[in-house]
Amino acid sequence: MNLNVIILAAGAGTRMRSALPKVLHAVGAKPMLEHVVDTARQLDARCIQVVYGHGGGAVQSALAHLDVTWVEQDRQLGTGHAVAQALPHVAAHDTVLVLYGDVPLISVDTLQRVIAAAQDDSLGLLTVALGDPRGYGRILRDMQGNVVRIVEEKDATAEQRQVCEINTGILAASGEKLQKWLTALDNNNAQGEYYLTDIIAMAVRDGVKVVPVAPASVAETLGINNRVQLAEAERYYQRMQVEQLMLQGVTLRDPARCDVRGEVGAGTDIIIDVNVILEGKVSLGSGVRIGANTVIRNTTIGDHVEILENCVIENAVIGQHSRIGPFARIRPDTHLADHVHIGNFVEIKKTGVGQGSKINHLSYVGDATVGRNVNIGAGTITCNYDGANKYQTVIGDNVFVGSDSQLVAPVTIGDGATIGAGSTITRDAPPGELTLSRAPQQSKAGWKRPVKKKDPGSSKG
Repeated sequence: MNLNVIILAAGAGTRMRSALPKVLHAVGAKPMLEHVVDTARQLDARCIQVVYGHGGGAVQSALAHLDVTWVEQDRQLGTGHAVAQALPHVAAHDTVLVLYGDVPLISVDTLQRVIAAAQDDSLGLLTVALGDPRGYGRILRDMQGNVVRIVEEKDATAEQRQVCEINTGILAASGEKLQKWLTALDNNNAQGEYYLTDIIAMAVRDGVKVVPVAPASVAETLGINNRVQLAEAERYYQRMQVEQLMLQGVTLRDPARCDVRGEVGAGTDIIIDVNVILEGKVSLGSGVRIGANTVIRNTTIGDHVEILENCVIENAVIGQHSRIGPFARIRPDTHLADHVHIGNFVEIKKTGVGQGSKINHLSYVGDATVGRNVNIGAGTITCNYDGANKYQTVIGDNVFVGSDSQLVAPVTIGDGATIGAGSTITRDAPPGELTLSRAPQQSKAGWKRPVKKKDPGSSKG
């Protein structure tokens, strides 16, 4: 079977009330249209076409990384007209699947069943029964229960509007038949548009069986037309994501308060507290503990790592049995080895930290290499930027840096060196020695602290 997927993404999305094209609004931090393309790719499609129109330049620019064929619909004349724009890339022997860029939660399993229903010269049609079908086209069946046509709500009679089975718009059919039916469409209807739904009646007329398919979940078929529906889709998507995590062996203190905005690989016996965001590609080792209000982006975390509350970690690698936080920030290109401690109000950037090292309090270490078993005291910073260029600080193994020290890069602290508290180090410190820089301490006998002079005109009453 040669599968050709056509994704309709040309709508203006006026109800979103946004300058951003509707299909670029995100669910789980990924544009709706990209969700649909990723799902289509899992179907092993020969070709994926995206029909764009409103804001097409912005859509193509934002999603230029997608391997799709872009097809322009310069005038929005209805769904039938939109699909027709993609026909030059459709072969007669193709099975064509029609999807929508604003229906981002549709599942691979459901689509596989729609495609299977279209085999043997049939037409597969995804339908769903809603308690409130207002706004949707209704599925009309004959006395034997066969689908005979779809009527749009604006064209429906009062009796037809009582039907609860609605058209999702998703269908599959042979390329040859689809070409024939689309060519025969007219716009003689209330909206003056070429409805894709009219091909159902044409299929019945031609003796082609219409095979209805029900989705695994109603929620996966719902389109997004406003920000209320966008929020509802986000909650449903997040529920699916956290359920997968829990099935992998992750304990979530409150599944409703954990957001997954990317791909998460997880070991077992992980515990995640509330209000945690996992974004991009995140890998969590077994036995990891993540405290509340923590954000982790594009990071690999080793086994038995403890991340305390209110931390931000991005584009980093965290070694096994390390401890981070609370209130720590691990910035991009940081690599912590095993058994590293990063404490409260510590910021690490573009730095490798060796096994067993500790940076526990109120420090900034950036553009640096820190060796094994190093202890960096509170209030220490690496002065890595001169206003124009950035420089490296190299700290050897078994170094002790006293509190409130400034290491002015480029500078090297040798193995086993000790930096006295309150020092500003501007030259390399030799290994195994104490290096410090302080002004001599003085005490002045008989010194009096100044007091405020009294105003001669003032009086006490």
